[in-house]
Order: sequence, then C-alpha cells, then structure tokens
Amino acid sequence: MKLVLAIVHDEDGNRVLGELNKKGFSVTKLATTGGFLRAGNTTLLVGTSKEHVQTVIDIIKAKCSSRKQIATSPTPSTGAAGLYVPYPVEVEVGGATIFVVDVEKFEKV
Repeated sequence: MKLVLAIVHDEDGNRVLGELNKKGFSVTKLATTGGFLRAGNTTLLVGTSKEHVQTVIDIIKAKCSSRKQIATSPTPSTGAAGLYVPYPVEVEVGGATIFVVDVEKFEKV
C-alpha cells in the first residue's frame, strides 16, 4: 500500500478532490498554509495500492494548473528611513507537490 500526499493550491483542491472521489479513491483533505507566500493550500492524503499510484498522480496533474500571481514581497526590504517597504512581485502559484510513501500498516476501524 502507498500513501500519496499532494499539496495543491486552494483553488485546485476541490477539483482534484471531486475527480479522485469520482474515480473511487478515498481522500482526506487538510487545510494547510504554504511557508513562502503564507497562502492557503490544500493537502490531500490518498491511500491506494501500488498499481493505482500513477492514476492518482495523473488525476492531480490534470486538475492542477500553474498561474502567475502578483504578491507582496515575501522578505522585507528597507528604505532610507529603515521602514518596511513591501513591493509587488510576480510569482508562479498552483501546480502540485506530490509525495508517495510506503505504508507499513493500514487499518480501517
């Protein structure tokens, strides 16, 4: 058995969750926050057999999209007066970060 952990953008989370459920996969959804932009993410946990891991990954890839977004600078820059001066910066958000790990034991009670 394998555990697929997928960290996706909040905007993509429900689409991925819906498609995985439609294909018969049980999914646990966690609300998480990214460390870089401190923006909302969705972390999905999918337990599945080794044979179905690629199907899960393909669904995630199909439902997650990367896009550009304007964000305030994640690190402070100081002006002449020593004040925090945020500036807009274009960053790429979306897509997915996927981990697949072995499950030593699984019980459903």
